[in-house]
Amino acid sequence: MSVVQVPPATRAGGAARPPGPPLWAGPALFRQLVTDRLALLSGATARYGDAVRLTIGPKTIYLFNHPDHAKHVLADNHANYRKGIGLAEARRVLGDGLLTGHGEVWRRQRKAIQPLFQNKRLARQDAIVADEAGRLVARLRAHAGAGPVDVAGEMTTLTLGVLGRTLLEADLGAHASIAHAFEGVQDQAMFEMVTLGAVPLWLPLPLHLRFRRARRELHRIVDSLVAERAARPTDGTDLLSLLITGTRQDADPRAARQRLRAELVTILLAGHETTASTLSWAFHLLDRHPGVRERLHAEAVSVLGERPPTYEDLHRLTYTTMVLEEVMRLYPPVWALTRVAVDGDEVGGYRVPAGADVLISPYTLHRHPGHWPEADRFRPERFAPDARSDRARYAYIPFGAGPRFCVGSHLGMMEAVFVLAMVSRELRLTGLPGGRAIPEAMLSLRVRGGLPMTVSVLKGRDD
Repeated sequence: MSVVQVPPATRAGGAARPPGPPLWAGPALFRQLVTDRLALLSGATARYGDAVRLTIGPKTIYLFNHPDHAKHVLADNHANYRKGIGLAEARRVLGDGLLTGHGEVWRRQRKAIQPLFQNKRLARQDAIVADEAGRLVARLRAHAGAGPVDVAGEMTTLTLGVLGRTLLEADLGAHASIAHAFEGVQDQAMFEMVTLGAVPLWLPLPLHLRFRRARRELHRIVDSLVAERAARPTDGTDLLSLLITGTRQDADPRAARQRLRAELVTILLAGHETTASTLSWAFHLLDRHPGVRERLHAEAVSVLGERPPTYEDLHRLTYTTMVLEEVMRLYPPVWALTRVAVDGDEVGGYRVPAGADVLISPYTLHRHPGHWPEADRFRPERFAPDARSDRARYAYIPFGAGPRFCVGSHLGMMEAVFVLAMVSRELRLTGLPGGRAIPEAMLSLRVRGGLPMTVSVLKGRDD
């Protein structure tokens, strides 16, 4: 898709004001924001270019869609931008955790947990990740010929298992309700964002009631994790222990409890959902590309043989990594990075007023036709080691960029590579019987030497 020519941007204050839909289009934009956010962003950049001004109700959003724009906002001048649209609404849902915090509080939180994600520590946890991946393979194998399997649900079980064992030294499998509770929280967070927090939480709407139940359940779970850790202390180097120790510095016990809850809920959500979504989309795309499936299988057999993967295998599973990187290009774990300009700024020649809402969308940036030829096609070869030299650094930001770059990206990649390699080695992917086309939300896995089985893939979240 090529970017159409648009009228010259208007000038204001010495710099251009980005073009965008007229004010009277606001109601239609709001409907699209609620029903199809990605189509709204993609359509805006396709029609108006790399800088778009979207006025939706009381909000005017400055959408920037060029690698240089992303570099400026997220890295070069990051100090001028704090978390934006959705932050206040997410705080109502999640509290003040690492995801929603900013300023000095966020810096202290980030510094405290950073050591847990260092490569040398991850290298010591490869056996845990491989073991959880092996359990996933065993569960899928057990379903051979037994009907549909919810792949997104299985990925959530997997990622929560890895998160619990690697970071918290806790068994999250003992809390079976956690995934369902997070669905209620995520649905509420998105509702809060698209309605700009205008609907009071006290209204007895079904969504609000579900959210309240989900929040109570998550608080019960994190309180239980804290109580279990108090009863069975560790050496104090895991994330749960570090968070407990950090909140003891709060003078107000009630505030300390609320902050600990917020931190744990945020870690549990961010630590599992993004990787689960990436793997679900990976299986969806592999269903449609049999040649990629076969190359994955061949690489896994060649590199691993019959043994589980280790940390040292990450640089050997080159094609597996390429596939996952291409999956995250098409379906990035986070579709939008929102900021608010503290002071006035100029981005790519366009004026950004103080207090303006700024949006960088990895989804649209990753499909920019000027930086990604055949942008809508699934082509892992884009990420071959010898094909990366001419790519703009900020054309690809699946984990964000700048100081708020995802702290758990290396753990997530190790987890995804291990899972994709082991599933590709142990379970062969095929089409449905009779040569019928597989629907978008379905894929078929065949255990080596076993019977076909159909696996349902929930459509990946766009939020």
